[in-house]
Amino acid sequence: MSICGEFRTVTKMPFPKSSRRRFGQPRLGALILIAVIACNSGLRAFAQDPPKPQTQPSPSPAAQPPDGQAPNAPAPPMPVALYNLLQNKSIVFPDIAYSTERLSAGQKFQLFVDNSVSVDSVAWAAIGSAVGQADDSPTGFPQGWDGYGKRFGADMARQASGEFFGTFLMASALHEDPRFYAEIHPTFGQAMKYSVQRVFIMRNDDGREVVAWSRLGGPLLAEGLANVYWPDRNRTVGDTLFRYGLDLASRAGGNMLREYWPVLLQKISHTPGPRAGHN
Repeated sequence: MSICGEFRTVTKMPFPKSSRRRFGQPRLGALILIAVIACNSGLRAFAQDPPKPQTQPSPSPAAQPPDGQAPNAPAPPMPVALYNLLQNKSIVFPDIAYSTERLSAGQKFQLFVDNSVSVDSVAWAAIGSAVGQADDSPTGFPQGWDGYGKRFGADMARQASGEFFGTFLMASALHEDPRFYAEIHPTFGQAMKYSVQRVFIMRNDDGREVVAWSRLGGPLLAEGLANVYWPDRNRTVGDTLFRYGLDLASRAGGNMLREYWPVLLQKISHTPGPRAGHN
């Protein structure tokens, strides 16, 4: 899940509930269609023998901890050092892989905890709650700060339960690796393709690429659980699938941030980063 979002200016106009339902159904259908097409594309890419990539996913030099350097090696550029500091403290993107070392079940549980309280998760919940507040979605929550607080709490709970089911429970049971293996200085097109594929494809504990059942199943279980505390009028199957589609789209957007996080820091400080092509 990554910091990106789009605020929409909503003109306050009274619509009857039946009109809202008619408006929501085409949007839901379009979202489900996009998710099915992307899933089919990802599975086809997984079924084929992929050509040798030009940019190697995994872990990139920008994601390497500084204590692995040789004693006489120069200090990393400031943006890379800051990136490593944030990563080591697990407050931004705790799931970016540093190495290919196998994770134990306990380490996957720790990753679930770190992901649930990371800056990325909190920011997504804050932005998503603001958009929902402007759009009066879900309609069962009130307006004002009370409504925003309920939306924010519900979003945080959904993300935490999705991390529990996906990052810890299913990943441990299916022996999948829930970390994100970033590419080294990808082009924009490569980053887009890779970010979408990583929603449907992931590594297992042995380093082989498999269908990302834990990434697909975790959010679905979380949205089913969310109906326990979601407003009564917003617990329909359509609402649940719509939220699930948004979860997958948000994951793809978050993957783009994970890909470009070191690059953005380098551009801000105008400092050259690690050279591409080195693992």
